[in-house]
Amino acid sequence: MGIITLTTDLGSKDFYQSALKGSLLSLMPNVNLVDITHEVPSFNISYAAFVLKNAYPYFPKNTVHLIGIDSVYSENTKYIAVKHRDHFFVGADNGIFSLLFDDIPEDVVELNIMQDLKYLHFPLVDIFVKAATHLAKGGKLKDIGLPVAEIEQKMLLHPVIERDIIRGSVVYIDTFCNVITNITKDLFTRIQKNRDFTLYFRKSETITQLSWHYNEVQEGEKLCLFGISNHLEIAINKGKASGLLGLHLGDIVRVEFHP
Repeated sequence: MGIITLTTDLGSKDFYQSALKGSLLSLMPNVNLVDITHEVPSFNISYAAFVLKNAYPYFPKNTVHLIGIDSVYSENTKYIAVKHRDHFFVGADNGIFSLLFDDIPEDVVELNIMQDLKYLHFPLVDIFVKAATHLAKGGKLKDIGLPVAEIEQKMLLHPVIERDIIRGSVVYIDTFCNVITNITKDLFTRIQKNRDFTLYFRKSETITQLSWHYNEVQEGEKLCLFGISNHLEIAINKGKASGLLGLHLGDIVRVEFHP
C-alpha cells in the first residue's frame, strides 16, 4: 500500500481538499493518505518548503509527496515530478523545489500527462493526482514525463553576518505560536565560538541564554532554543510567543556575540 502526503494551501473550509482526496482514492482506493498541512498561507512557497523539508525525512522510502501550492494553470507553468533521496515529489515548478532541497535532486521530469480540460483550473485533482498515484503504485518517472536539466530557482532570505552579529528573520510560526527564524544551529555555533550573546527582537526585547527545552524557564517567561528543525526559535513557556511578543513573519531578529 503506497503512501501519499499532502502539502497544500487549500485550507479546510472549502471543498477543494476533499475533492483532492476523493480523486486520489478513486484512482488508488488502498492508498495511505497523510496530511502534512493544508494551512499554508496562499501561494507561500517558502512557508510550504520549510514545513515539508522538516517533515518528509520521517516518512518511509518511496513515499510520494504531493505539493499543491501555486499550481493553477498558466502558459509558463511546468508541472514536474522529482526523485530525491528515495522520495518522490509532485508539484509545480515554481521555485519550491529549490527551497526544499539542499542539493540537486537525482531525477526530474516534466509531466506529459494529458490535461483534462474539465479540470483546467484545478490541475491538482487531475495531472498531480495521476502522477502521484502512478508513482505510489511503483511506476517509473520516465513513464509520466520527459527529463529536464534544471528546476526553477528561488532564493530564500538568508541571515546576514556582520563581524560578531547575525541578522536573521522570522520564517515560520507554528501552531503553538513559537517563532522560528532562519538562523540555523550550525551558523549560530560557527559564529558564536562559545561566547556569550544577546538576542534582540522588536524594540527592546532581549534574551541572553539558550535553553535546552521549553520548561527550563518559569511559565510565562520567554526563551530561545534550537528546536526540532535546528533553527533558532523564540518561545514562551506555556504561552503564545508570536502574539505576546508581537512577532510576525518577516520580522527581523539580531544576535550579537560578546568578546
